[in-house]
Amino acid sequence: MTFTVGIAGITGKFAKRLVSHLLKRQDIAIRGYCRDPSKVPEEISSSSQVTLIKGDAFDNDSIRTFASSCDVIVCCYLGDDKLMVDGQKALIDACDECHVPRYIASDWALDYTKLKLGELFPKDPMIHVKAYLEDKKVQGVHILIGGFMEPIFSPFFNIFDPQTNTFRYWGNGDEIMEGTTYDNAAEFTAAIAVDATASGIKKFLGGRATIREIAQSFEKVYGIKPSLESRGSLDDLYKLMHQMRDESPSNIYGYMSMFFYYYWINGQTLVGTDLDNEKYPAVKPVSWEDFMAQCPVQALPAAFFALSG
Repeated sequence: MTFTVGIAGITGKFAKRLVSHLLKRQDIAIRGYCRDPSKVPEEISSSSQVTLIKGDAFDNDSIRTFASSCDVIVCCYLGDDKLMVDGQKALIDACDECHVPRYIASDWALDYTKLKLGELFPKDPMIHVKAYLEDKKVQGVHILIGGFMEPIFSPFFNIFDPQTNTFRYWGNGDEIMEGTTYDNAAEFTAAIAVDATASGIKKFLGGRATIREIAQSFEKVYGIKPSLESRGSLDDLYKLMHQMRDESPSNIYGYMSMFFYYYWINGQTLVGTDLDNEKYPAVKPVSWEDFMAQCPVQALPAAFFALSG
C-alpha cells in the first residue's frame, strides 16, 4: 500500500534533501507543490514516485488539488511573515477540508515554544502557526532540531574566520550549542513523515557542544589548531543587537544573525536531552565532529550556500 507525502515548497534546499530520503522507499509517493515545477531537479521530477502540482502559496484551488489524497503534508516554506503565517494557514485549512490527518509545520531550528512573541522575531510565525493548529482537526507535528550546523561556519554568523582559523564567540565559551545538519534533519523529518503515529512536538539532535569543544573537534579533524576570540558577554551581545535594530530597523540582515546566536546559546531555546532520536534508530545522528569529518576544511565556509545546489 502506497503512503503519500505532500511537500509544500518542494524546490527548497531542505525539501530536496527530504525528497532524496523519502525516495529510498518504494512504497512512498510524493506530491510536490511549488510555483515553478521547472525548478525541481530532474532526478526528482523524473521519478515515477513524484507528482508535481503548480500553484502559489495563496491559490486555494491549487492547494486543495495538492492536498487531496495526501497522508501527511510537510511544509518546507521559507520566506517572509505573510508566507510563513498566512501561507501555512492556507495549507492547514486545506488539510482540514481534504481530511489530511497530519501537518508537519515549517519549524526545525531552536525550541521556539520557549519564546515570547517578539523575542526572536524570525520565529514569531512558528508561534502563530502552532496556536492555529491547536484548533484544527489535522494533527500538528513540530520537529525541533536545535540549530542548523552549516550556517555556523558561514559569513552569516561571522563566528568562523577561515583566513585565520579563528572561532569568535559571545559569552564565556562554555554555552551549549545544539546542532543538526540539514541532511540529518531531513532524515529525521522523513522518518516522522512516514510514521503515521507521530504527532505533537518531536525533538532530535545531531550533537551538543560548546564553541570550545567545536574548536577542539576542528583541530582533531583537520590537524589545524584554531584560535578562540571572545567578542564580549551575552549582555554585551543583547545590548548590541537591540541597538543595531533600533538604529536601523530595516537592515534586518545586519542584526538578525545576532538575535539567532543570542537565543541559540543563552539556554532559553535548548531542545534538551529528552530526545526522540532513539525512536528512529535507522537515522544516525551527525555530531559537530562528524559534520566536520564529512566536509573538507576549505569547503566549510560555503557549506551552507552549497545546500542550494
